[in-house]
Amino acid sequence: MAIKTSKKKTTIKKLVIPDCKRFTGYKPCFPGTACYKKCVDHQPMGKKILIVNLDAMGAVVQTTAMLPAIKRKYPESHISWITLKNAYRLLDNNPYLDAVYVWEPENWMILQQMQFDIVYQTDKTKRSCAFAHTLNAKVTIGFGLNKNGKIIPLNTEAEYSYLLGLDDDLKFRRNEKYGTQILQESMKLKFKRDEYILELSAEEKEYCRLYKEEHRLNNGELIVGFNTGCSYLYENKKMTINQHVSLINAMHSLPGVKQVLVGGPEDTERNAEIIRRVGDKVINTPTTEGVRRGICYENICDVIITGDSFGMHVAIGLKKQVIAWFGLSCWNEIDLYDRGIKLIPEGLFCAPCWKRKCPYHLECIQMIDLKRIEAEVKHLAAERMKK
Repeated sequence: MAIKTSKKKTTIKKLVIPDCKRFTGYKPCFPGTACYKKCVDHQPMGKKILIVNLDAMGAVVQTTAMLPAIKRKYPESHISWITLKNAYRLLDNNPYLDAVYVWEPENWMILQQMQFDIVYQTDKTKRSCAFAHTLNAKVTIGFGLNKNGKIIPLNTEAEYSYLLGLDDDLKFRRNEKYGTQILQESMKLKFKRDEYILELSAEEKEYCRLYKEEHRLNNGELIVGFNTGCSYLYENKKMTINQHVSLINAMHSLPGVKQVLVGGPEDTERNAEIIRRVGDKVINTPTTEGVRRGICYENICDVIITGDSFGMHVAIGLKKQVIAWFGLSCWNEIDLYDRGIKLIPEGLFCAPCWKRKCPYHLECIQMIDLKRIEAEVKHLAAERMKK
């Protein structure tokens, strides 16, 4: 006797690709669900935005201050960011970002296939400008290239920033705007002095706690960090080793103060030499464990003493007290958010200058007021002891 079997046809309704931030196209957003049938937690894409930011690491941290302004202007939005490999980890845990892309060919192809409502091209470099022109965007804001391959402002709001690069008198003498304000106004955003966005993960916060415990930094002292170096691009931003040694020796006797060295791989030998001269008056944190651990070592400090460098921007992002010295760079453009002081070479005709080689024996560095730094640390330590 033959048995009849019935075959049920599986019918799929017309496929609709969800307009949702969570949807990937290759797996369910949540286990056991089928996104094309019913969205469990719909998050509309809204305005599709890309930030092109291939500048130095400190500039990347500083640029994060424009994210709250974007979100105020476009509350329903999907924000992506492309940056260099050495900088992308700076954007970890950033609550404003939906996607971060590393600058590499595979990601260029992906981004060139996407559609964006707005591309914020923040860099005044030919590489960034040229890349922005290859993207499928309704509007590109910031900077681009003309037919002769010259960098140009793409909107009138970006002209002030553009002129700062062409007019030394405007940049060095007359400008009174912070860099964050200049950038945000260039991007057609309303400036509100928002903070940098630099977030630690739960694991990183626990690492900081354990490190402080291991090195006995939990006794209520003021922990003072020396960011001793800077990038190879502008090495003349550095305080001399002799100045660091003198300052560490002077502050060693201050009550309620512990001292720490921080820095990156380029500072390894420099910090080792400082340790050789001052011994156990200061704790030497590792310099070769990657950028996120470097951020953790700055995070254990209450105060960061630094030049205008990536380390300074990290300290600002971590909301530390900052004592920053300046020479060749523009101090007016840096916002410490009322947490610290700037040491400026008063009356020095050649500063700022942005020169890589100094014809005047680095007078701006020799003029750093070490007594002022010591006095400021002493004041902060006394305030800490009152609490």
